Amino acid sequence: MSDLPDWCTGEDFCPVTATANLLGKKYHPVILHRLLKEEKGFNELKRSIPGVTAKVLSRSLKDLQENRLVNREVLSESPKKVEYSLTEEGRSMEKVLDAMREWGEQNFTEKQG
Repeated sequence: MSDLPDWCTGEDFCPVTATANLLGKKYHPVILHRLLKEEKGFNELKRSIPGVTAKVLSRSLKDLQENRLVNREVLSESPKKVEYSLTEEGRSMEKVLDAMREWGEQNFTEKQG
């Protein structure tokens, strides 16, 4: 049995669809992008993403962990300190995220000013 999410298996599987399903979730690309430079604790990550609620961030991080893109490491129990980092698979998204950033800069930044 495969440990891949349901949308990654079956007759309808397509690599583009699988990637779009993952990155199409509102905060997933931003979370991955924030973790490219350095590991972050939950609150630090939350402060770096305007508008994200703790509930949504927690759910998004769990989804990214289940998809093997993010590691969660408990550093201390009292007070509880958790740090998030990218897995090797998560780091492999760097070119995709860079391409998204570059496209956004070219197509939104220039048109805004």
